[in-house]
This record gives sequence, structure tokens and C-alpha cells, in this order.
Amino acid sequence: MEDVYKKLAVHLDNTPGGFPPTESGVELRILKQLFTPLEAELALCLVMMPEPADTIAEKAKKPKQEILPLLKEMGEKGLILHIQKNNADTFMLLQFVVGIWEYQVNRLTRQLIADFNEYVPYLIKSQNKNKTKQLRVVPVEKSINTQLHIMDHERLENLVRQQSKILVAPCICRREHEMVDKGCGKMEEACLVFGGGAYIYESRGIGRTITQDEALDIIHKGVEQGLVPQPSNTVKPVNICLCCDCCCQILSNIKKSSAPARLVHSNFQACVDDDNCTGCQACEQICPMDAVAMDDTGTTAVVNEERCIGCGLCVTTCEFDAMSLTDKKEMERWEPPQTLVDTYMRIAREKGLF
Repeated sequence: MEDVYKKLAVHLDNTPGGFPPTESGVELRILKQLFTPLEAELALCLVMMPEPADTIAEKAKKPKQEILPLLKEMGEKGLILHIQKNNADTFMLLQFVVGIWEYQVNRLTRQLIADFNEYVPYLIKSQNKNKTKQLRVVPVEKSINTQLHIMDHERLENLVRQQSKILVAPCICRREHEMVDKGCGKMEEACLVFGGGAYIYESRGIGRTITQDEALDIIHKGVEQGLVPQPSNTVKPVNICLCCDCCCQILSNIKKSSAPARLVHSNFQACVDDDNCTGCQACEQICPMDAVAMDDTGTTAVVNEERCIGCGLCVTTCEFDAMSLTDKKEMERWEPPQTLVDTYMRIAREKGLF
């Protein structure tokens, strides 16, 4: 039984998101809580491309009628991706993060949360080795000025207005913290899912369908609470996460770095107009990366460019027009891949998976 979980851990580690081993074996404890031995064995037969049950049955060396109900049940649990299109069922391997974990928002237990929190620093460290990340940071609308060289795919309203199907789901990071009495009190309905992903979430009873205007309202409320907008790292994103620096596993671990700016994809950074700054510290208080501090005199804000991730939250709180966003240098600018498949393929190449 132990052997099948070790094999599944290796299988998941060979996905773009990775699933690195640890000395404690906490990753195996997580898998045992999510997968039964039979489910783990069947997951080993899946790849990150949709395949019909016939193909999977052939690899599993089992009859299709035997594995099809189990595949559907695994899809309902969010352990694999079940795609229903044109009256046909296909199934696909999910990576652990972003993937399996986010679908567990309604299956969390205190033990699973404890094990995940023990494991996530190893996972984030592994993912940070890749040049290409799974998410990117875009500036909040209120921080955008006419001097910025900003593309359509970097504007939140444009990203939302392009969508015909939008669902808002609970943030698993804030929910897990709330369940262990460490919640921050910020809005839980904060994950926007688009297109096909929205239909999949809906079929599993996760979240609710909303309009474009409702999605923009959620984003505005999130910004007021100091949440950082993070779309998937694509020109055509499949989701936008509204993240806090206390519960979000990605942001909270990046914040521990001495140079968070090197670990995110963002084309902007904050700057201060010394003449307008009154030293009110509003920017310092809202910055999710502790990138703003007062100078030695305590009268003027100073931005640490190694820590600034270009979210623009500081601009929204400044009443004196002292904070603004500027473009990063051309060599530091990031152009995201077109689609999620392109992003995963790029990460896979960087990892040497092919």
C-alpha cells in the first residue's frame, strides 16, 4: 500500500507544479488522506492530457466498466479532471498545486490542513526554482496611470469583460486558516474562475455563477481589504485569485524571501514623490510585501524595489498623490504565455521533463 503512494508522489512530481519529496514523508500522509489505494493506483495511469476511459482501462489492465465509476468518483472529489463534452467522458491527471488542492475546499479536515501547512514551504521552494510561475501580479485599476506601458491582459477589468462564464469560489487558503482559528477576517469568496473551469467547479457544487459586474464588484471589495489580484500566468487567464499576505500560501511564503520581486511576474513597481509625501504611513501599512518603509527622518516613504511586487495597493491609500506605479526596465518585463497549456509546457521544459 505504501508503495503505490510513493509511486503517485513521483508521478505528481513529474507535473509542472511538482510534488517534491521530504524527509518526514508528509507528502505521503497528504496523499493517503486524499486517495484510497485503488484511486492512487488508477491515478498512475493518467496523464495531463484528456483521455477516454478505454485508453485508461488499457493502461490499467482492467475492464472499462470496472474503472469508469471510480474515475467519475475521483473527478467529483477533485482528484483528477473529468471533462464531459459532446456526450463523451475524458479524464486527465491534475497536478497538486494549482490543481488537486484547490478542489479540496469542501473536503478539508484539521489534520489535512496541518499536513499541508507543513508541506507547502517545500512545494513553494521547488516551484520557485522555475523561471515561469503559475500566477502573475497585475496592478489594481485605481493605481493605473497614463504613463504606464500597460497591456490589455494586465488590466483587471479587461480580463473580466472578456469572460462569458464566471464563477466565484471560496478561497481555500482563507478557509483553511479559518478552520484552525487563524483566519484574517477578509472575504472568503475571492477566487474568480472562468470558462471551462467555471463549469467544472459548478458541476462539483463549488462556488456560484456570477455576472461580469458582480465579479468586478468582488475585485473592488477585495482591493479595499488589501487583497492582491493574481491571474493565472497567461494572456488568456482561467482564473483570478484575490490574495492576502497572511493566508495565501504563495504570497505568505514569498514574503519570507529577501527579494519577493524576483519571485513574481509583474511589470510595474511603486515609487514615491518626495515632495508630496507627508509620512502618513498609509502605504507602509497596506503593502503586502513590507516593501515600503519610512526614511531615517520618519517623514518620507521609501520603496524597496527588491520587495515591491507592483500590485499598486499603496497607490490606492495615498491621499496626497505621493505614490505611483512606474514601468520596470525593459529587460525585467514579462510577457506571459498565451494559454495555460503554453504555461505548463514552458514550466515542464524548464524542469527538464522533456
